Amino acid sequence: MKAIVYTKYGSPDVLQVKEVEKPTPNDDEVLIKVHAAEVTKTDCEMRSFNFQVKWFWLSLRIALGLTKPRKQILGGYFAGEVESAGKNVTKFKKGDQVFGSSRLRLGAYGEYLCLPASYTLVPKPDNASFEKAAATPLGGLNALHFLRKANIQSGEKILVNGAGGSIGTFGVQIAKAMGAEVTAVDSAIKEEMLRWIGADHFLDYNKQDFTKSGQTYNVIFNMVAKTSYAGCVKALKPRGRYVMANPRLPDMLRSLLTSAFTDKTVIFAFAGEKEEELLTLKVMIEEGKIKPVVDKVYSFEQAAEAHRRVETEQRLGTVVISAEHNNKNLIG
Repeated sequence: MKAIVYTKYGSPDVLQVKEVEKPTPNDDEVLIKVHAAEVTKTDCEMRSFNFQVKWFWLSLRIALGLTKPRKQILGGYFAGEVESAGKNVTKFKKGDQVFGSSRLRLGAYGEYLCLPASYTLVPKPDNASFEKAAATPLGGLNALHFLRKANIQSGEKILVNGAGGSIGTFGVQIAKAMGAEVTAVDSAIKEEMLRWIGADHFLDYNKQDFTKSGQTYNVIFNMVAKTSYAGCVKALKPRGRYVMANPRLPDMLRSLLTSAFTDKTVIFAFAGEKEEELLTLKVMIEEGKIKPVVDKVYSFEQAAEAHRRVETEQRLGTVVISAEHNNKNLIG
């Protein structure tokens, strides 16, 4: 089978399309023909070994490979079709269309992927293409997890910082579905898209620092690690909640004091990527409450270009790769 492989850390140019052995499912596994996989910032960080959050650098280096990558096929979020199932699998059968997460197994940058049937893997939404389904698990699972933790009430004001990324686009939509008034913060090129998916207000971070604007919010949902911790806490209303999806270690430590000694709460509990959460997202897509936003779909041969698109933050939504598609735009 074909797969996008990297044998050393470096620029997007280290990605190469190669023929590799097609996997065979064990008794408790399913073999999935991958139709589409999301290209994430984490994929780019693993490829280059340059992580936005540095505090777990050494443990990651040991886990991922000291001198070269242990797992040479990236990709953690995908959509595809069950090709076959092990003899102990009763949950899935050949032909089932599914989407989900491969967790730390990765491997979704290949034409086929083997996963335990117990992983976060559920039927694909009936009204979503494989590309749009693949664009859902990372952003959707994280946004749903954190916004549930924030206990958003109808009519509350929420600010989503980094609203144009994988998590942020779902954060905007899920917060709106919960009844919130949403302010989206990102670069100006993303304003039209963010208003299209439901943002009530938009701030261009190049022109305005929301932490110094004097505006306050019930909830701040932040994906940008370098954002001022003190500024975000100051921008909360009384009993406000600050939700950090990409926390730095000092901010995690400060959060304990903020939550213990003020009327404000800081949340950074990492998403568990539960099956129930992905099924909830499936239903929300089918009911039209949320819609995956796909910027572009790239072929395997364009993997380096796809990684550059993600790294430069010029994308309007999620970037997807597929062995079956050439470059195309799927916004809308």
